[in-house]
Amino acid sequence: MKWQRLAAKQGYALAQNNLWVMYKYDESVLQDNVMAHMWHNISSANGHGKAGKWRDERADFMTLVDVSKAQAMSRECMSSNYTKCEY
Repeated sequence: MKWQRLAAKQGYALAQNNLWVMYKYDESVLQDNVMAHMWHNISSANGHGKAGKWRDERADFMTLVDVSKAQAMSRECMSSNYTKCEY
C-alpha cells in the first residue's frame, strides 16, 4: 500500500488503479467504496484505459451521495497535486 500510494501521488495511473483494487478487495486496508471510486476517477483521468468502465460498474453499488463524495474527493486530490488524497 505504501509504495502504491507514493506512486499514485506522483501521477502514475497504474498505481492509482491498484489503489482502488486494494480499497475494494485487499484485506490489508479497510474496504471503502468511496475511496475505491475516487482512485478509479483519478486513474481514468490519467489515462488508464479500463478504469472508467470499472468505476461506472462500481457506482451501480453505491448511493448517489457516495458517488458525489468520491467525485469531489477526486477533484480535490488532483487539484492539490495529490497532496490531499488521504481521507
